[in-house]
Amino acid sequence: MTRKRKKISPATAWQNTAWEGRFSEPTDAAVARFTASFAVDRRLYRHDIRGSIAHAEALMRAGRLTRAECRTLVKGLTAIEAEITVEKESPSYRDEDIHMHIERRLTEKVGPVGGKLHTGRSRNDQVALDLRLYLRDEIATLLSQIEAVQQALVARAEAEIDLILPGYTHLQRAQPVSLAHHLLAYYEMLARDAGRLRDAAARIDEMPLGSGALAGAGFPIDRDAVARALGFSRPTANSLDAVSDRDFVIEFLAAASILMVHLSRWAEEWILWASSEFGFIDLPDAFCTGSSMMPQKKNPDVLELIRGKTGRVFGALTAILTVMKGLPLAYNRDMQEDKAPLFDTVDTLQTSLALLARLVPKVRFNAERMRAAAGEGFLLATDLADYLTEKGLPFRQSHHLVGRIVRQGIVDQKPLSAWTLSDFRRFSPLFGDDLHLSLDTALSRRAVIGGTARSSILAALRKIRKKISRP
Repeated sequence: MTRKRKKISPATAWQNTAWEGRFSEPTDAAVARFTASFAVDRRLYRHDIRGSIAHAEALMRAGRLTRAECRTLVKGLTAIEAEITVEKESPSYRDEDIHMHIERRLTEKVGPVGGKLHTGRSRNDQVALDLRLYLRDEIATLLSQIEAVQQALVARAEAEIDLILPGYTHLQRAQPVSLAHHLLAYYEMLARDAGRLRDAAARIDEMPLGSGALAGAGFPIDRDAVARALGFSRPTANSLDAVSDRDFVIEFLAAASILMVHLSRWAEEWILWASSEFGFIDLPDAFCTGSSMMPQKKNPDVLELIRGKTGRVFGALTAILTVMKGLPLAYNRDMQEDKAPLFDTVDTLQTSLALLARLVPKVRFNAERMRAAAGEGFLLATDLADYLTEKGLPFRQSHHLVGRIVRQGIVDQKPLSAWTLSDFRRFSPLFGDDLHLSLDTALSRRAVIGGTARSSILAALRKIRKKISRP
């Protein structure tokens, strides 16, 4: 039968603490509020309980718990997990963090044997373990979400392989490219982002439990067995290092920041493309909002928020770097500040990726507007220079000569598509009947690996599809 819980007011907060034997007075209520992290680290409860079960089993193997005591603890911990999952327990200053909350509830449920669970364990190695378990799970989710966005990009690239638009440098129209080629550029960026997350996960794959507060557990804990039980490749090699560093969090945040750079650049492009000035895409109404004053407005708020939330992720990385930069070994309370920025970053990434995966299939590309923009002006100038180079003129001379042609075209307000062969021959006799300037010809010339020619894109898609189909 579960004991009835006594309500504790903030004025008498933390009268029953893990360290009360050393102190002559209870924690001040303002101090309790200032140092509490329960509302933040509550999300680690599943990981904390999983680690606690593994630790209980390790204590049993070490002869510090009987089999019956271990079963009692595991049963109690499982019940607490279900209790927290249905949110029967709300944040309270009574417990400064999720770890002490679980320990208190365990003792309330199973009696004094609950006090044996912390044998040979510190909150220092306990927290380090929880964070590694948490990040390992969240990285797996993020990798799955990145793959979903990539698959959406590939599907649109396959569907839009013949759509042509201007490619830009310096935000000025430069050369024509395939929309499929453009979309696959983001596929490649995301592939590198996924690689960085996998690299981070490889360094997270060390089990810190058994490191104690800083010097290692004082009991014969089989750390290899605990690592296997929790799915880690190995235990950490040094107890001081295991409890005092958060470089694995920093590495994750660095990878997350680069990922958000890519998402932000992508969002910025589509914000521009959705504007009246570009008119390249039409965003679905369900992903936009309107104006409280101007009835005609359709604002790309989802994309703007992805672009804006990038700053939060950058800030998280800077925050943890700043927290860690001056800390001596081993654990310092400053490190409590690692969780809020980390959790916010995970939430930001997962929400942004989920929305993009849903948005990509629903965007409408304005093929006529894109092709018209690619055909305006002088985007085929490079192809003209390449033509002259094929005729034997050194490229620098070809470049100079075509520059003169472009300058004349600007004066005459005459795009290259309107020039006749006789117009070109006024500048050089090398121009002949074999001169064929067109958007399709320009793309087909770029038939190199990684180029924008249709054949190159098809080859890239085949390679990607082969990679995606692997088990």
